[in-house]
Amino acid sequence: MSAIRADAGSFRDPSGRVFHHRDRVLRSVGETARAAYEAVRDKGLFEALAARGAMVASRELPRSEWPDGVGRAAYLLDHERIDTLSYPYEWGFGQLKAAALLHLDLQVELLDNDIVLSDATAYNVQFAGARPVFIDVLSLRPYREREYWEGHRQFCEQFLNPLLLRALAGVAHNAWYRGSLEGIPTLDLARLLPWRKRVSSWNVLSQVTLQAGLERRAIGAPDAAVRQARSGQGLSRLGYAGILQGLRRWIGRLEPADTGKTVWGDYAASHTYTGPEVEAKRRFVEEFAKAERPRRLLDLGCNTGDYSLTALAAGAGKVVGFDFDQRAIDLAFSRAQAEDVDFLPLWLDAANPSPDQGWRQRERPGFASRMRSDALIALAFEHHLAIGRNVPLPDVVEWLTDLAPTGVIEFVPKTDETVRRMLALRTDIFPDYTQEAFERELRRNARIVREAAVSASGRVLFQYDRR
Repeated sequence: MSAIRADAGSFRDPSGRVFHHRDRVLRSVGETARAAYEAVRDKGLFEALAARGAMVASRELPRSEWPDGVGRAAYLLDHERIDTLSYPYEWGFGQLKAAALLHLDLQVELLDNDIVLSDATAYNVQFAGARPVFIDVLSLRPYREREYWEGHRQFCEQFLNPLLLRALAGVAHNAWYRGSLEGIPTLDLARLLPWRKRVSSWNVLSQVTLQAGLERRAIGAPDAAVRQARSGQGLSRLGYAGILQGLRRWIGRLEPADTGKTVWGDYAASHTYTGPEVEAKRRFVEEFAKAERPRRLLDLGCNTGDYSLTALAAGAGKVVGFDFDQRAIDLAFSRAQAEDVDFLPLWLDAANPSPDQGWRQRERPGFASRMRSDALIALAFEHHLAIGRNVPLPDVVEWLTDLAPTGVIEFVPKTDETVRRMLALRTDIFPDYTQEAFERELRRNARIVREAAVSASGRVLFQYDRR
């Protein structure tokens, strides 16, 4: 029997633990969480939420099916498996907003059933394609009369403040969030915003400016802050619901401030390919996906998702796309939602991908361990690393072919207008950046199955296989 393994990121909750056993995801329910779990289960909420896709499905395992190593527990749950784990610092604005709205909608519905969420961490949400899914069943517990919303500060730091950073300042949350895994502190956001932004609406004033003031006073006089908190009368149920519904309305209206042109965000509409060249590229991807039918395909440099959708229509089971451009990710996510396809576009700085981090550098696994797939396409991508970021061409090819055993990589030569623009204001220090050198490195790592020129400027698609 294969060994059971505790998930390195589930240590924070003393009421239960997540385990991996073979290809299954299991969750223990400790004795301290038994009563709360049974109260929610007996209302039928777990089944109802799972039935419409708002929460992961789970079933209780009889003790005869428990693997060795679970330890003492009241219940052991077998969870629906989320195929691709992603984190808030990899989401675009639209995904973070969708996750926030799911959290608030869930809370409002639960409160009507005398249930609340014990915390408000964004890491309790994952995505199945473009659909946000809540994954922590042990966060649900019975409501206590006149209690405060315990997760309010966490919700602000992990959902609201990152959204406001982009909505009010036009700054994407990803790099900051990745460097601060608990989110963006309200004090920091308030310091960043100019005064006119801090008082621009009652929502900003109450959720950012005044909250930051309370935090400053608490830091300066912690004993007084504790006494004040203990003397509070709590929230009425109506007040609790009012906070949730007010935030839901406000966040539902938020949009990014930086909606103009970005470096590559308008590429799909303004690139220099002619119609036949685009069709040749799409046909190559279609034939590849139809022949391979990968369970999961990576699309590096997915832009707004044209070729991701082509691969899905041709037989790919699901596609995880990556792009550096925020506008492109937002548009790709909107397309995935509108067309209801299994396409998850994520933000990626390919020269600095998400590392293993958190407690003991194991809590949040990095890009390399989560994203290896059955196949990949990397179209109009490699030159951004080799020319744009000075990554040696052999390293680029080795990294790409290591991500999937088969795939399609586009080589963009120096004669192409895109590369010529990249080199226009800098010295060309890339004498070895040639198609011959690219082919040599690709053959060193894999077998070239076929190739096809797709543009008059010399762009070539290469299909490789290293199996």
